[in-house]
Amino acid sequence: MSGSRSNRPPRRPGRGGPRRRPPTPFRRRRRDRERTPPPPVRPPASGPPPPGVKLIEVDEIEVEIEKLVAGGDGLARYEGIPIFVPRAAPGDRLRVRVVERRPDYGRAEIVDLLHPGPGRRTPPCPHFARCGGCDLQHLEDEHQLRLKVAAVRETLARIGKVDAPPRVQVVAGDPWQYRLRAQLHAESTERGIEVGYLERRSHRLVPVEDCPVLVPELEALLPRLPRALRDEPRKRIDLTAGDGGAITCAPLIPGLPHGPVSLRAGDFTYRYDARCFFQAHRQLLASLIEHAVGPWEGEKAYDLYAGVGLFSLPLAARYGAVVAVEGDRIAARYARINARHNRVANLTVDNRSVESFAASLPERPPRVMVDPPRAGLSAPVRRALLACRPQRLTYVSCHAATLARDLRILHRVLELERLVLLDLFPQTGHLEVVAQLTARPADAQSPEAQGAEERRPRAGGRRRSEG
Repeated sequence: MSGSRSNRPPRRPGRGGPRRRPPTPFRRRRRDRERTPPPPVRPPASGPPPPGVKLIEVDEIEVEIEKLVAGGDGLARYEGIPIFVPRAAPGDRLRVRVVERRPDYGRAEIVDLLHPGPGRRTPPCPHFARCGGCDLQHLEDEHQLRLKVAAVRETLARIGKVDAPPRVQVVAGDPWQYRLRAQLHAESTERGIEVGYLERRSHRLVPVEDCPVLVPELEALLPRLPRALRDEPRKRIDLTAGDGGAITCAPLIPGLPHGPVSLRAGDFTYRYDARCFFQAHRQLLASLIEHAVGPWEGEKAYDLYAGVGLFSLPLAARYGAVVAVEGDRIAARYARINARHNRVANLTVDNRSVESFAASLPERPPRVMVDPPRAGLSAPVRRALLACRPQRLTYVSCHAATLARDLRILHRVLELERLVLLDLFPQTGHLEVVAQLTARPADAQSPEAQGAEERRPRAGGRRRSEG
């Protein structure tokens, strides 16, 4: 009968169920892995324990501070183990409590100052003991600058294997009431809205109504902030000052000034607002521009991490064309505004990340300037610079350790010509470093650098990992 089961062929004897499909290659590999016995577990290789194990049973110890390291911590040693102590000074004899234990170092907090080192003073700010904004108020101004310069030199030599020139120019300005920018935090407590800075190595708030490193117009705004935030509490408030006492804040808070401010530095006037990065030391802006841009001239320059155009505009006065690369949309918009306002026609602003742009740098550009964040240059940017071999590279950095790391890598094709240290951050452990580098002759480049052209990634293509 049509459609009847009787038309189907009979099943073979002994095969009561449906036929099994042969295993797929994936199933065969999985089956083989399951059948393969696991390799024998080897005992861990014997060897001496890391030196930091000596700190496991240690709570409080007495140490003497040897020196200041980049970033502002004091360095001591306990049975050969480096111990980093904030708010310390070289020559201090201290009782400290170990608060962090690592395999090769530890961190500690001061319990008691047994004997002070030279250059110590009573911190002028009453919030210094807790506030995370400043590191070195316990040191005399001139003494802390000398220690910071020595720390930068030591970091460049130890990490970067860079011998700084014998004569390094150091530029300093007012150590107080200098700061054009502030990042504050707010929280609602049983006492009401409180505004201040975060405690060092913590998210706890330190309420402040005064801050002696801020320019006077910003410091005067601090007592007003809790009242202004009463109806609209904000976790973070950014403040920025300009010329003529102008101030601005972000985000928008009713009753507080908002929008762009302007400031003249050197031959140019810059507009920006509190959402943009802008260098903080009002008095040293012109000096920073002068030392970074320098007297050199040429056909074309590239300003990477350009911000609102602090270096792009003066570069445009010395080069036939300048390309400013800035990933932040707001900062790039202000860079275009500043170029138009200052009537700079030979400046092009490219609003994309430096990592996206770097692979398109031409061969041997006359000038490249980089002013990266504290993390320094990313690996793709370092590779691009090694491949294009700029005739002159200017590296502006606020973090000595990442600068040293990048200089060690770039040393394959570039050599350090000049170093200028600017104290843009008095009362902290940081210095701004301007490093001028020039291209090495081809016969003086390392083998890795001579093969860089073959490894250079194409724009938009896959990039090799850095060797």
